[in-house]
Amino acid sequence: MSTRTFRITVRGVFDQLSADQRAELLARAAEHDILRAAFTPEGHLSYDLVARSVFTFRFLDSGEAEEDILEATESAEEAAKAWLDERGYGYKNLRAQAEDLSQAPLGKRQRRAAAQKKV
Repeated sequence: MSTRTFRITVRGVFDQLSADQRAELLARAAEHDILRAAFTPEGHLSYDLVARSVFTFRFLDSGEAEEDILEATESAEEAAKAWLDERGYGYKNLRAQAEDLSQAPLGKRQRRAAAQKKV
């Protein structure tokens, strides 16, 4: 059985942040900038509080079976909640979406490379 790679995105909205919490997030905004966004096993948080109160966590996980994506998604959502709760950040509208990269369609370059391997 081969290992499947899952990319999980957990999105939400910061809710009722205190002035101190907002200042703390703004002070750390550079390390959470969308341009630095990456899917990582520990999860990467990105946001732009100046524009909107939304945030996104990106997680990378793996599993052996197709059904493992459900557990990975639940685990990612729990990890995001734990991170927010640990810091006392209020949030709402939390939702998770996962993608099994073994099921993702190939891009143009990948299709070309696959066709060349067959020849």
